[in-house]
Amino acid sequence: MTTARVFAADTEDGVALMDLRTARGAWRFLDPVGAGLWRRVVSGTPREQAVEELVAYWSQRGADPDQVRADMEALADQLHADGLFAAAPHPPANRASGVRYVDVGTRLRPGVRVAGHMGLGVALLLLRCLPVRLVVRTAQAVGRLPGRAASPEEADAVCAAVRRAVGWWPGRAACLEESLAAYLAAALTGCHVTWVLGARFVPQGAHAWIATAGAVHGQEPVDRVWPYRAALTVEPSN
Repeated sequence: MTTARVFAADTEDGVALMDLRTARGAWRFLDPVGAGLWRRVVSGTPREQAVEELVAYWSQRGADPDQVRADMEALADQLHADGLFAAAPHPPANRASGVRYVDVGTRLRPGVRVAGHMGLGVALLLLRCLPVRLVVRTAQAVGRLPGRAASPEEADAVCAAVRRAVGWWPGRAACLEESLAAYLAAALTGCHVTWVLGARFVPQGAHAWIATAGAVHGQEPVDRVWPYRAALTVEPSN
């Protein structure tokens, strides 16, 4: 069970840092310049040396060294004060090779439909009553329950079941609630998927989803722009 509190989605466009120490989890996005400073410091370079390396790099490209130094020192002070120079785990690799879109009209077994409603109810309760770090720990505990890896079709089915259940829910259920509900619903049907929290930069945003070994599941082509880079994965460990 992980004890880390800061996780990183590291991309060529920058770094997105997810801080689980806040109640709902807070994201901080760093552009490529700020990401360069963060990467150096968390890899072991002293902060002052990292700043000077970046000053030298950007000065050679025509930037004002005094302005670069002031900007880098201000960012370093802020990241240090926020505790974001913690050594975040290396971002998990994006193993999924495809994106599968949810089909709410697919035919579902009664047990899967019930699991969708139960998974959504538990997910909403957890996310409204517990800080996100404890929700992650609960999901990790669920991952140790007996079960087998879900097939792509089984993962699609629990996503469809959860989406149907959301249709009966009077409140708002976003990707965090839906993905956790699908993760729990899968466990209730005796199979396991991976729960993933991640981010993207173009356009900038955070997202949560479930995945199997070969695909990302439960997305909508009208409003889900891929790819996202994983920052934290909750994998089955039974």
